[in-house]
Amino acid sequence: MTEQRPPVLPQLHGVLVLDKPSGPTSARCLSVLKRLGQKKIGHAGTLDPLASGVLLVLLGQATKIASHLLADGGKVYSGVLRLGQESDTWDSQGRLLAERPWQHIPEADVRAAVLGWRELREQEVPAFSAAKHQGQPLYKLARKGGETPIKVKRMEISQADVLETALPLVRFRVACSSGTYIRSLAHSLGKRLGCGAVLTELTREYSHPFGLDMAVPLDAIAADPARMVRGLRPLAEALPHWLQVELTPEEARRIRHGQSVPCRQEADRALLMDQGAELALAERRDTPQGACWAVLRGLWN
Repeated sequence: MTEQRPPVLPQLHGVLVLDKPSGPTSARCLSVLKRLGQKKIGHAGTLDPLASGVLLVLLGQATKIASHLLADGGKVYSGVLRLGQESDTWDSQGRLLAERPWQHIPEADVRAAVLGWRELREQEVPAFSAAKHQGQPLYKLARKGGETPIKVKRMEISQADVLETALPLVRFRVACSSGTYIRSLAHSLGKRLGCGAVLTELTREYSHPFGLDMAVPLDAIAADPARMVRGLRPLAEALPHWLQVELTPEEARRIRHGQSVPCRQEADRALLMDQGAELALAERRDTPQGACWAVLRGLWN
């Protein structure tokens, strides 16, 4: 019996809020969708293999808004960390480097350390990450052994809560800026408490502007590709803080030719529309002739 091939869908355009399972990489999840005919595909904010939850998959023309989604949006995660261990990846999937006693640490100190995340303004980037040094991903350098360069990045934690403690396990929730490494938060907590800590579970509950309640499970799409079509969100919904401006036919023609059009609204950024369809991302520019919309990124073709 020959293996049945999944149906091939036409190229879709929009944002798919995917519920990524724990285990596969983000790239592996996208490869499942590629086999369903989605050749023009990307994502806004990768998830580690350990993590599950919201992965914003960009299809077709939506791949052009990736940088704006990443710049505009915060994230919310819930997870579990374990005291008393250190690993090379700073989570439970890595190679165990050390085990240390944790029983002497009061629960109140652990809670205070989690709440202390809100005071952090920068964090160390994990050696096993896609961040680059001289053009090379850090994880490739780390796999070769030896020392990897220490990189530090800015970030912001707007919320940090302890949901449950059953030491050595601590369940927490954090709201943070885009690009924050939750593994790094667990690792730094372990260093401050002197016992080490690793991340053991992680779920992304929200990636601006979509929550887990809108997400479609990957296995559901694999079983019924129509779920991907029904779950698709328009570009306008992915950019809720961008002003939507409906153009006249002549203005739409000018935009397609890379020309600016008059700006009559008080806004810095706009999603320009042509008969209800997304045409371009634009920014306001002041000229001697008056304010105008100038194209940041065309969304046609």
